[in-house]
Amino acid sequence: MNSLFSHAQDPFGSDDSDSQDLLEPVVSAVVVPGNVAHAFAGFTDHTHLWWPLESHGVYGADSYVEFEENLILESADDGRTSIWGTLDDWQPPFSFHATWHPGSTALWSTELLVVFKAVAEGTEVRVFHEGWEGAEDPEAARAEYVEAWPMILAKYARFMGAPGDPVEEAG
Repeated sequence: MNSLFSHAQDPFGSDDSDSQDLLEPVVSAVVVPGNVAHAFAGFTDHTHLWWPLESHGVYGADSYVEFEENLILESADDGRTSIWGTLDDWQPPFSFHATWHPGSTALWSTELLVVFKAVAEGTEVRVFHEGWEGAEDPEAARAEYVEAWPMILAKYARFMGAPGDPVEEAG
């Protein structure tokens, strides 16, 4: 005799179709001159000097972005603020992990891991952006960052003194 529930779906989503629906992480990297501590400080202490706020900010080019306490925060000239993410693993000068939701709410957040590693030419800075199922529109959010991270990291690399086009990979 068959169980009444023999054809019910697993409520924990352990069938194989769920794993096929996951969107791949976006991974982008650059190499910047200098040691790991210098690269980490340039990324986290001086974000306001290189982040492309005109195209990737909530309040535009005249706003200010910073890592403050456990937040990544953008502030407008008029005092408005927007939380871009919450830092939940802070390992200076090697890495940080944060929720990521610029221009949205924590309800629609993805995950961001940035890793700093010494290489012969200086420091490799690698961004892993994933957790797309947390975004309001996962496919659109991923597609946006496939384009955005290489450009954002190129601006950071130029700020740090890297020559030419330092973008290594995206995808």
